[in-house]
Amino acid sequence: MFHCEMICLSVWPAWLHGDSKKVLYPTDSYGQFCGQKGTSNVKKPILFYFNILKCTNPAVLINLQCPTTQMCVSKCPDKFATYTEMQLQHKLNKSNWEYYRQFCKPDFNNLDKPISQVLRDEDCPSMIVPSRPCKDEKPLSLEFQLIIYFQNLNKCDMGDYQVQDARTDSLIFSLDVFICALCLSMCYRGLLLSLAVSMVFILLLRFTAGLLLWTTIITVILLLAYGMWYCSMKLSQLRHKPGSDVAIVEVSLQTDLQVYLQLTQTWIIFLVSLGVTEVSILLMLIFLRRRVRVAIALLREASKAIGHMMSTLFFPVVTFLLLTVCISYWLMTAIHLASSGNPIYKVVSPDVSCPYANSTCKPETFNRTNISKLALCQGSQCLFAFYGGETSYHRYLFLLQLSNLLVFLWLVNFSLALEQCTLAGTFASYYWAKRKPQDIPPCPLFSSFSRAIRYHTGSLAFGALILSVVQLVRIILEYLEQKLKGVDNSLSRFIMHCLKCCFWCLEKLLRYMSHNAYIMVAIYGKNFCTSAREAFFLIMRNVVRVAVLDRVTDFLLFLGKVLIAGGVGVVAFFFFTSKIPVIQEEVPNLNYYWVPLLTVVIGAYLIAHGFFNVYAICVDTLFLCFCDDLERNDGSSEKPFLMSPELHRILGKSSQVH
Repeated sequence: MFHCEMICLSVWPAWLHGDSKKVLYPTDSYGQFCGQKGTSNVKKPILFYFNILKCTNPAVLINLQCPTTQMCVSKCPDKFATYTEMQLQHKLNKSNWEYYRQFCKPDFNNLDKPISQVLRDEDCPSMIVPSRPCKDEKPLSLEFQLIIYFQNLNKCDMGDYQVQDARTDSLIFSLDVFICALCLSMCYRGLLLSLAVSMVFILLLRFTAGLLLWTTIITVILLLAYGMWYCSMKLSQLRHKPGSDVAIVEVSLQTDLQVYLQLTQTWIIFLVSLGVTEVSILLMLIFLRRRVRVAIALLREASKAIGHMMSTLFFPVVTFLLLTVCISYWLMTAIHLASSGNPIYKVVSPDVSCPYANSTCKPETFNRTNISKLALCQGSQCLFAFYGGETSYHRYLFLLQLSNLLVFLWLVNFSLALEQCTLAGTFASYYWAKRKPQDIPPCPLFSSFSRAIRYHTGSLAFGALILSVVQLVRIILEYLEQKLKGVDNSLSRFIMHCLKCCFWCLEKLLRYMSHNAYIMVAIYGKNFCTSAREAFFLIMRNVVRVAVLDRVTDFLLFLGKVLIAGGVGVVAFFFFTSKIPVIQEEVPNLNYYWVPLLTVVIGAYLIAHGFFNVYAICVDTLFLCFCDDLERNDGSSEKPFLMSPELHRILGKSSQVH
């Protein structure tokens, strides 16, 4: 009931006062819709950025505002031109100036104004380049606009603005779309390959779990050793190369990764990282080899359980759909809350030390003030920031956004808790079956899901709420830290870091305890607090086993994910660099192949993580059942162990296992 009240609290005022058009549709720097009927922009449906490169500034993520003038225009530029050339040639060719003027501020027509002041006040853009609107039938993202920006900048001649004919432009556009579609299809193929490899890996785990896991460990060790040797070779090659001793900090952020690969410091970092990882794995194998055997036995038992209930591998799809609904709900509600009220304008300055930065302003009178003339505020502009007001509703708008965020976190954590409880109940029915698989109940996944929805919704919601409150506090602390960045107070920064550290540890502890509590809820059907207490004391009584086996098992699963993502990444690298002769003709000519390569690697890792997360829940459930089995039973004929003979043999039990 409280859950529904929280949702209504954040949704009702948002949908009553909000207007999603204010966020979804283009809005210029004056807060006016582009293409809106009844306004001067009715024939100007396209939003034009004076300098779109300023949108790549990381500060945009904080203020959610691109620090450049944005104007509504009727069409995008189709030629290259600069304001300097226009000012010099406007008397000779007025038609060119009239064309350029449509991309300036509507009230600007003073060509006698110095160029530096025009560019400082952003009365006109410094240049225009051929571009295409995002509202075509094939929408273009901001990243793709930047790519087109650089492409056109490279193709155009600075002193000449010839326009390609329609057929040539159409051909180039079709070629661009074809190349992008081909790159996307290659990325999809890589993701499908990772899906197939993950499925094959899981199937092999059922039959050859020990062999496959030891092969994975040895393969990772050999790959790390090869990486260390390769880094050493590169270091020896760069040692006498001029300029290779420059520090990475001095190079700053570069889009071309080849710049970093020419620095010795980069390869030293790679070498140290690989060496530490290699030593850690070897030490674990030497001193924890018995625990590794037990972890492999647990993984082998998990493979058998999943093999008898293959439908569990696809339950994350249900969780994905629930998370999609949660994100859609939160996003639409946040949009309506953010769009409530009248347009508010803020001073945007390229220098963060400007005393008037982020203060409220009026665009009609801003140019008559002395703000932009101050030394620290040169280049400041009065730009549209957000929608707000002075009513009691708008004063509590921030609290409504926080409540909406809390509900979002609650729903997300509830969806994840439902997945954990459902899968834990399914795998517990496998462990406690005396004869496997004969005694496994029919449709175990559906039965477990039904029990979780019917009997355990309150427990799952309560556990999710506790975790969500801690996550909300962490987000508020991050927000306060951003607000206090300009305050030179060491004590406040120290307290803030301590609070962030404490709540980070608290969230990790609650997440771990909730995970085990959901497993106990699924096994015994008790409430959340009772299950959390029983899980805690069960873990404490087996703290050595838990501390070692849990980490070892997670590490083995992590190696499997890295092996799959790395293998798919290697194949994608050879493909995008045209090093596979069989399909070399299908590869598009890419200037930056690392973008689709990273997309494939990250996507492959996420897909593998989705499959292996089911394995992790299965292992945790079987391990808690195993610990409880040791305490409840003694291996006699009256109280036989229900663990598998292999687990019994590895743990050194002498009693007979049935």
